[in-house]
Amino acid sequence: MTGRVAAVIYGFVSYLIFSASFAYTPGFLGNFLVPKTIDSGPDSGLLQAILINTLLLGAFAIPHSVMARPAFKRWWTRIIPASCERSTYVLISSLLLILIFWQWRPIGATIWRVEGWPAVLFTTIYGMGWVIALASTFQIDHFELFGLRQVVDALRGAADRIQTFKTPLLYRLVRHPLMFGLMLAFWATPHMTAGHLLFAVLSTAYILVGVRLEERDLVAAFGTSYERYRRRVPMLLPRLPGGNSMASETRRGG
Repeated sequence: MTGRVAAVIYGFVSYLIFSASFAYTPGFLGNFLVPKTIDSGPDSGLLQAILINTLLLGAFAIPHSVMARPAFKRWWTRIIPASCERSTYVLISSLLLILIFWQWRPIGATIWRVEGWPAVLFTTIYGMGWVIALASTFQIDHFELFGLRQVVDALRGAADRIQTFKTPLLYRLVRHPLMFGLMLAFWATPHMTAGHLLFAVLSTAYILVGVRLEERDLVAAFGTSYERYRRRVPMLLPRLPGGNSMASETRRGG
């Protein structure tokens, strides 16, 4: 019982650290409210800033993707309790995100800057992106996604939950609404600096690779149900009225 209680405490601490890092991110990318943003911090030479920032994003992306794969989870749960696997994933990802906030080097050259109603439009899309990303987690199982349900179930001695395939509202528009929302947030800014552009490009590239790896796992888990879903719903970009996709990759089924 002591171990199960410790797992619950660990799960809640991991969730709180995730919540703090997630709440900080809109201010970091949007340059408001928080002390350190994507366009503030110590100046570095251009090449040094590009190298440091690329390494920071790589240090986040590689563990974040590797630790999500079923083969890694099977190996990892021989070392740690299975109930703590997701909380550990969440904790490590959150700490690596905090590292990005702390060590990111600004590159201040302006790529575009708009004012007036275009700036309002960009800001609105930016906010919508974060709302979509967060809402998508609650449409499946927010607390399971971030590890709380697993540690609480272990404390209660509940049987392992059977993973079911479901497609609530946002998942009927795109297969990965969380990533769609994040991409909106990464790109929708009235003032795009070179540093912000580097973040957006590399993060989008990681998303495109990551969702394909995730889809391979989903096909293995759900078989023909997911294959039919892939043929019916675009991967990342919603279809325009009339049935045309916003990108050729979604017309091919992602």
